[in-house]
Amino acid sequence: MNRSSADHDRIESVPLAQALSERYLAYALSTITSRSLPDVRDGLKPVQRRLLYAMLQLRLDPAGGYKKCARVVGDVIGKFHPHGDQSVYDALVRLAQDFAQRYPLVEGQGNFGNIDGDNPAAMRYTESRLTKYAMALLENIDDDTVDFRPTYDGSEEEPVILPAAVPNLLANGASGIAVGMATSILPHNVGELCDALLFMLDRPAEAPLPTASEIMRFVPGPDLPTGGILIDPPATIAQAVATGRGGFRLRARYQVEQLPLGQYRIIVDQIPYQVQKSRLIEDIAEQLLAKKLPLLADLRDESTDQVRIVLVPRARTVEPELLMEQLFRATDLEVRLSLNLNVLDATGTPRVMGLAEVLQCWLDHRMIVLERRSRFRLGKIDDRLHILEGYLRAYLDIDEVIRIIREEDEPKPALMKRFELSEIQAEAILNLRLRNLRRLEEMDLRKEHAQLEAEKAKLTRLLAEPKLRRKALADEVKASRKAFADPRRTTFGTAPVIEPERFEAQVERFPVTILLSQHNWIRTARGHQLDLAEQRYKEGDAARFALEAQTTDRLLVFAADGKMFTLTVDRLPSGRGTGEPLSLFVDMAKGVPIIDAAVHRPGGKLVVATRAGRGFVVDEAAIVASTKVGRQVVDLDEGDQLVKVVPVKGDHLAVLGSHRRLLVFPLDQLKLLSRGKGVQLMKLHSASVVDIATIDPKAGFVWQTGSRQRREDTTTWIGERSQSGRATPVGFPKDLDFTRS
Repeated sequence: MNRSSADHDRIESVPLAQALSERYLAYALSTITSRSLPDVRDGLKPVQRRLLYAMLQLRLDPAGGYKKCARVVGDVIGKFHPHGDQSVYDALVRLAQDFAQRYPLVEGQGNFGNIDGDNPAAMRYTESRLTKYAMALLENIDDDTVDFRPTYDGSEEEPVILPAAVPNLLANGASGIAVGMATSILPHNVGELCDALLFMLDRPAEAPLPTASEIMRFVPGPDLPTGGILIDPPATIAQAVATGRGGFRLRARYQVEQLPLGQYRIIVDQIPYQVQKSRLIEDIAEQLLAKKLPLLADLRDESTDQVRIVLVPRARTVEPELLMEQLFRATDLEVRLSLNLNVLDATGTPRVMGLAEVLQCWLDHRMIVLERRSRFRLGKIDDRLHILEGYLRAYLDIDEVIRIIREEDEPKPALMKRFELSEIQAEAILNLRLRNLRRLEEMDLRKEHAQLEAEKAKLTRLLAEPKLRRKALADEVKASRKAFADPRRTTFGTAPVIEPERFEAQVERFPVTILLSQHNWIRTARGHQLDLAEQRYKEGDAARFALEAQTTDRLLVFAADGKMFTLTVDRLPSGRGTGEPLSLFVDMAKGVPIIDAAVHRPGGKLVVATRAGRGFVVDEAAIVASTKVGRQVVDLDEGDQLVKVVPVKGDHLAVLGSHRRLLVFPLDQLKLLSRGKGVQLMKLHSASVVDIATIDPKAGFVWQTGSRQRREDTTTWIGERSQSGRATPVGFPKDLDFTRS
């Protein structure tokens, strides 16, 4: 059989779906376990672990010199991590950035980037070495404290995990995106973590994990490298601590500098974690030019190695609290940081843990390291004692030892037979130098023998008694706290509750007309009673809503999916252009139409109605939302949508169905809700609601027929909620629109 025939016989047919699923699963598992998720024990991803181990092999300890980062990256790629050099260098750079790492693992020399977002220099220009903190992670790695495995080519070995004498996962945090899962862990203060660990070690070993409130006595929340102020209530933080999932609102820290003549300026000296200062300045400047920050007059970046952003108010009468609150809402001076404590446990399984469980996993790991280190030391002690016992036997008759070495052709067997020595002991005696054969050496040997016996007894007792091991572990935690604890950088505060009227009082008040087009482009034109026919729109677009308002007002926008959005009129684009897309101001779901818009009336009420005929009354104050995501007000069944929102101007509600039936009933038969599905307005018989209106029944219906007005009494159509209603009056508009009546 020729070679091609043999190869053909080895071909196996596999369904494409099966082949793809098997390969994708292998890729997903590799991404999760070997790239994106950190290990709960040392808090490192594989590339970070390999970087530290390669630098240890290069003897780049804190007391030594620096080496080019290109040399480090080359060693990592050549020995342990067969990936691109740029990805390895990026990982190295991040370990050296004090604004990214709460406790840097690499000490860099050269340009390693900055908080502005500038790129680091190329690896051929920068140098690095390990920090003392990194050495604590590598401590005792050569004492059989962790397992090793062959490298990718089998030529060397690398550690599966590091001994990690500090709880690095929580101290430095981590982030990563795998396949189907991600992790986002925020840095914490190592001194606080050590206090929590000591608290856990003081408890009985069989005690359950501490509660969130117990942990928060020592670890009140994240402690970020760039500082800032956490403004979440303790209950929110406790929920995240307990579950390992949650989010934190972080604000920049600022101070008010008083100037002559009652003027002032605001100095921002800490910005939120992972916010690039240059982009933050650029964003504020763009919004300032677009007149979206009416309380701000100017800003300057006076930063050196310390952050210093100067904010100048529009006038000295502007309250600093209001100015900053406006900036917090509009810029990245306030951000939301997510917490997703998704890590690999000791078995390599990814799962989400609470803070207490993460700390317990680290304690379990350190207990294993302690036991393995103690057993390793016991083995070394036994080996040394064995040799010392041979030395001591030889010293009993040192002249005979010398004679045997001088006269015997094979001195080792002779020594073994004469003094009843093992081969190892005989070899050690033969390797002794002549100058070590003095009398004092025997005294030193007996002293060393006694010390080793005492140490052996101590280690044997340590391995036999769990309480002693927990005490030894507590001593190690105390040593780590003493070495690395530092003051907290991130503080805690609360966001002031500011009524919208206080913002409105700072805005110049003048009349405008809000123009919203059919394609959802929005703008304002100065003044009221405009000639709408002269207003310009994009080609193919046309007018839809024209609402008269003041610059101090707020605009309510209602979407068909039941969401309601709030826009401040003074921040809407103005001028003679075509405006801007509404999607720049609100986060609307794609394809969901806008069904109505209205100027907010303080103290006003609205009636909402869905196509399926359900509705309720809602206070306008209850639906005002200050965020782009808006507020979900109407809960809809599948296939239903919001069709109408009208202000309450009368005490009866008129409901019009697509089957041309009309029902009028007292408005007090509807529920007042802030969110919900509401109640049935009208029995529809497979029809749908097309319009609603609040009316005064005494005034009746009025509509235009030709050149004259018609008025119809409402008595015929007045009934109770959820009835079928009656046919519409003769001559009622065919498009079933109350605005025509």
